Amino acid sequence: QVQLVESGGGLVQAGGSLGLSCAASGSVFVFPAMIMEWYRQAPGKERESVAAVSSGGTANYADSVQGRFTISRDNAKKMVYLQMNSLKPEDTGVYSCAATWGARKYWGQGTWVTVSS
Repeated sequence: QVQLVESGGGLVQAGGSLGLSCAASGSVFVFPAMIMEWYRQAPGKERESVAAVSSGGTANYADSVQGRFTISRDNAKKMVYLQMNSLKPEDTGVYSCAATWGARKYWGQGTWVTVSS
């Protein structure tokens, strides 16, 4: 089992920046091999993947955040980060960290990000 705990959410004005962190614990000996993702669920909308980083460090982003968000990982610390810049009100939502290893996917509890206009 892998446990994921997010931190760093909060309230920020449009145009501002915010950094999220996700700490992994438990059976983390497989952490370097995991695909790590950040998901977002906006109020009244379905959850969507906004950023992913492979075990090799390759990052992919949703079109809506490309150029504004940066995902990174520190395998030694078992951490994943999401740096969010030029935030927009439509970035508001619950941000969750997810870890995929083979057929297994683990989720954090999520952290709220609110962007005011």
